Amino acid sequence: MGNIVQPLSDYCMPQGRNFDVCDVRTAAIAYDNYEGRWGDPKQLDRFLQGYAVEKAKLEARKKGHSVTEQTLKDGSVKVTIQVEGV
Repeated sequence: MGNIVQPLSDYCMPQGRNFDVCDVRTAAIAYDNYEGRWGDPKQLDRFLQGYAVEKAKLEARKKGHSVTEQTLKDGSVKVTIQVEGV
């Protein structure tokens, strides 16, 4: 069995500092930006938004639903999940 908690090495702050880990059993993430000393908290917010979008798309596709994603002008992301028969 592999590590249960792994660094999210593909996702790092612009300065290249990783400060987050993922529990691969639950997909829960944990992080510490050392009270902002490791980067702008807005960058962390962007990471968390991206993670939430990808998780929603993954779960929808697992259930056979089609998914579209659209980035809006304000930077937010609109995810549309098409459920058959609804």
